[in-house]
Amino acid sequence: LQQLVESGGGSVQAGGSLRLSCRASESFGRTYCAGWFRQAPGKEREGVASIDSLGRTNYADSRMGRISVSEDNAKNTLFLQLNSLEPEDTAIYYCAAGPWRTDCLRPAGYKYWGQGTQVTVSS
Repeated sequence: LQQLVESGGGSVQAGGSLRLSCRASESFGRTYCAGWFRQAPGKEREGVASIDSLGRTNYADSRMGRISVSEDNAKNTLFLQLNSLEPEDTAIYYCAAGPWRTDCLRPAGYKYWGQGTQVTVSS
């Protein structure tokens, strides 16, 4: 059973950076979607960035330019680089993995989820 464990969250001041990691217990597979999502208090979970088995990346429009998703297939690890953080970025960040589909940025359809890592940005 695939298990995902996030790390790298923390508290930073506005303008700072964080690099989140998501270590998977096994390979994502030959065809897959892998993504980062976040959920702030009182809000729905939303997509941040995704990558698929062809290496194609997709970003939420509001965060494009400030974030970067990457992966190390040899280590079964997914990364999310967060730059120029703003207080509005405060949330629990989750990684997810699942079968490939056309829109990897949608939370629905992901089979495996991590427990989340807290990111807090102060002004």
